[in-house]
Amino acid sequence: MADSAGIQQGSPAVGAAGSVPAAPGAGGTEGSGAAGGSARIAVKKAQLRSSPRPKKLEKLGVYSSCKAEGACKCNGWKSQNPPPTPPRTDQQSHTVNLQEPCRSCSHTLGDHVTHLENVSEEEMNRLLGIVLDVEYLYTCVHKEEDADTKQVYFSLFKLLRKSILQMGKPMLEAQENPPFEKPSIEQGVNNFVQYKFSHLPSKERQTIMELAKMFLNQINYWQLETPSQRRQRVPNDDAAGYKANYTRWLCYCNVPQFCDSLPRYETTQIFGRTLLRSVFTVMRKQLLEQARQEKDKLPPEKRTLILTHFPKFLSMLEEEVYSHSSPIWSQDFLAGAFESCSPRFSTVISAPPVARPLYYSTSPVSMDPSTCGSVSPARKTASILEPNPVGEKRKPSEPLPHEENKRPRVVGDIPMDLINEVMATITDPAAIPETSLLSAHSARDEAARLEERRGVIEFHVIGNSLNQKPNKRILMWLVGLQNVFSHQLPRMPKEYITRLVFDPKHKTLSLIKDGRVIGGICFRMFPSQGFTEIVFCAVTSNEQVKGYGTHLMNHLKEYHIKHEILNFLTYADEYAIGYFKKQGFSKDIKVPKAKYVGYIKDYEGATLMGCELNPSIPYTEFSVIIKKQKEIIKKLIERKQAQIRKVYPGLSCFKEGVRQIPIESIPGIRETGWKPVGKGKELKDPDQLYSTLKTILQHVKSHQNAWPFMEPVKKTEAPGYYQVIRFPMDLKTMSERLKSRYYTTRKLFMADMQRIFTNCREYNPPESEYYKCANLLEKFFYTKIKEAGLIEK
Repeated sequence: MADSAGIQQGSPAVGAAGSVPAAPGAGGTEGSGAAGGSARIAVKKAQLRSSPRPKKLEKLGVYSSCKAEGACKCNGWKSQNPPPTPPRTDQQSHTVNLQEPCRSCSHTLGDHVTHLENVSEEEMNRLLGIVLDVEYLYTCVHKEEDADTKQVYFSLFKLLRKSILQMGKPMLEAQENPPFEKPSIEQGVNNFVQYKFSHLPSKERQTIMELAKMFLNQINYWQLETPSQRRQRVPNDDAAGYKANYTRWLCYCNVPQFCDSLPRYETTQIFGRTLLRSVFTVMRKQLLEQARQEKDKLPPEKRTLILTHFPKFLSMLEEEVYSHSSPIWSQDFLAGAFESCSPRFSTVISAPPVARPLYYSTSPVSMDPSTCGSVSPARKTASILEPNPVGEKRKPSEPLPHEENKRPRVVGDIPMDLINEVMATITDPAAIPETSLLSAHSARDEAARLEERRGVIEFHVIGNSLNQKPNKRILMWLVGLQNVFSHQLPRMPKEYITRLVFDPKHKTLSLIKDGRVIGGICFRMFPSQGFTEIVFCAVTSNEQVKGYGTHLMNHLKEYHIKHEILNFLTYADEYAIGYFKKQGFSKDIKVPKAKYVGYIKDYEGATLMGCELNPSIPYTEFSVIIKKQKEIIKKLIERKQAQIRKVYPGLSCFKEGVRQIPIESIPGIRETGWKPVGKGKELKDPDQLYSTLKTILQHVKSHQNAWPFMEPVKKTEAPGYYQVIRFPMDLKTMSERLKSRYYTTRKLFMADMQRIFTNCREYNPPESEYYKCANLLEKFFYTKIKEAGLIEK
């Protein structure tokens, strides 16, 4: 975690765990910061671990009891000739002598470290790490002014000291281990987002999720007030309860950031509503005040988010935090009992690691290895106003550096500037004409999608559990699903349906309308095999022909993309084959047979069908995207028509005796997009065309620069290739197409070959070997095409 440029340490709203103790050799100034202290400790540990073994033994001997005969009670070796403080720079490095006597007990250093003779380097390095943590805490104890904080530091100091003596792992002795309250703050905020915002369109939901992550990250950065400070500010509060949480926070969240010998947890994952209530009011006030003060520093893209949306988000959350009847803090809240099938809320909205805040950046701290001191575990609150820190992962939507420069535009593509200009005119949903639900052009799932948006229907992934407390609503829904499947699938034995629906290994995506189940898809996931088996799929008869089945399947696809399972398998009877074909299933199974044999159930008289999912497609919004694309194309056509709608006078040259003119001389012909095409001989005889194209393809495949294009590009060799290249092509595929007599004209053959070269130049930079191979092979190809007389020379 880097030193924050945010709220000043020690402000009344933030609170500080006492004063920041000075680091030995670092001065303990605020500018050194928490991250600087942590980094310096890490550097010092690395230096000590790389020291010679005698030097390590000397360091550990200071914290090891004497093992000499006679039951010596000395608990640490002390040198009779300690180096001066500060050490002189001109002094030669001290040579470690295991025979040097102890100042306390007169026994040698060797007597204090006999138990370390056969210890591995790894174990010795672990113990040395604890030693430096002990020294760091020793400094903290002496610098700390707050009594409660000082007591915790001293307890941790003794714990680590004992771990060195006993060569054990530090284990905090507590009556209760993390998490201390359920649901956690993280889960509560996730429940709040689902409870209040699940009905919003996807773009607005994404904004809420960013706000939630921002808030969780702030809590992980937050510096708690000391109990004495809190007593002065809120005299009537539960002092004992807050002190207990403060102690836990120091032990499990704050100190372990610097003393990595201790186990570390995120605040939002081990604390719950009680701690959040104790900090929320002050935290909210301080964050909003900070946003107002630093509004001029905000990047334009975050100004509205932080100044407009964040205050509303905090106000709504505050109501739920302090409300006695809020459902988001209930153990039986639906988000805890079953998973929402929507990928946006089916998992907890987790805050990013503390070292990489979502909307926060921290001031760079120069780290000088020579100043390897330590500082107090006190830390600053991160700023919410600065851009993303260096090193944060690039968002998928962001282009790679110089991406546009190294990718030439495909001939015929529409410029992105024009597309953006057209999209700006139809961003308002009202500008897109609503398709009548009875129209033949309406999407199958349009009615269902609109009903979901209005809250008429809901989708939930539920299942029976043997580990959780039974939930009455879920059990009622499972019974309803059993009834729907039994009624709609009369050939299936009811006992068999009941057994699978209530089997904990199976889950069911349920469609809920007016509080009752009207449909669902029962499935079993096989993550290790990379596929999911769809067992039952049905919608009650009086609710069919409304697009529910398509919308159900789309939700199931998004649920599996989130869980990184991209293949469906199912046995479909004769009545279901049509439905599954419409949902993208086919008899061409992409999953290797060895993956599913013995896992999937066989059904007599049914057809095995499979579906491969594309993780780039938002299936529940797919028809909306297609509608928008159609509208964009319509607008582009209208613009083009407006440009070429000029009326030219008729040609009079033919009246004057001219019998023939070049096509390009016709007024307005070029404005329509017409281009002269190279003339060539089109072979009418299919066998002759096949033979000619086969010869040309053989010459191309034999060329010395054809090696990159012989086989389809493998995903492992070119990451992201199929996200960039929409229409892949290769010489092997062309050979298969030629063999199947796909090329009925020379133009089809030339288009596929040209696609190989265009794809290569689009994906690879001009300086690459592949790019050069494409250029050379393209010239050779057109030479052979001309030699065959298929185009003019």
